[in-house]
Amino acid sequence: MKLSYIDTSVVVGIAFGEPGGATLRSRLTRFDRLFSSNLLEAEFRSALLRERIENPGEDLLGFITWIYPNRSLKPEIDRVAASGYLRGADLWHLANALFLAPDSRELTFLTLDRRQREIAVDLGFRI
Repeated sequence: MKLSYIDTSVVVGIAFGEPGGATLRSRLTRFDRLFSSNLLEAEFRSALLRERIENPGEDLLGFITWIYPNRSLKPEIDRVAASGYLRGADLWHLANALFLAPDSRELTFLTLDRRQREIAVDLGFRI
């Protein structure tokens, strides 16, 4: 089964037609399941409001299985932080991906953010 964690940058990139967005949209169909923290929904909807865009990507959210950790993610946050500094939301997404797949080699992490991608690679995720 092919599993992927999807970062907000991918959904925003697809919805806003950013470079690399169209390629990622086609890549999404290669996965059996897409996962993300529900922070993605807040970040995505905030971006739509900021840009005054009528919800162009509701169908994108419908394919995502939301992760709801039932404990502190401190171990995962520490593991991410050991690979380098990230802003809070980027750190949170990688910590959730590690919560989902402690063996990061079992999961593809999709992002358009260069720094987040570097850390994901360092953690062992496929990208």
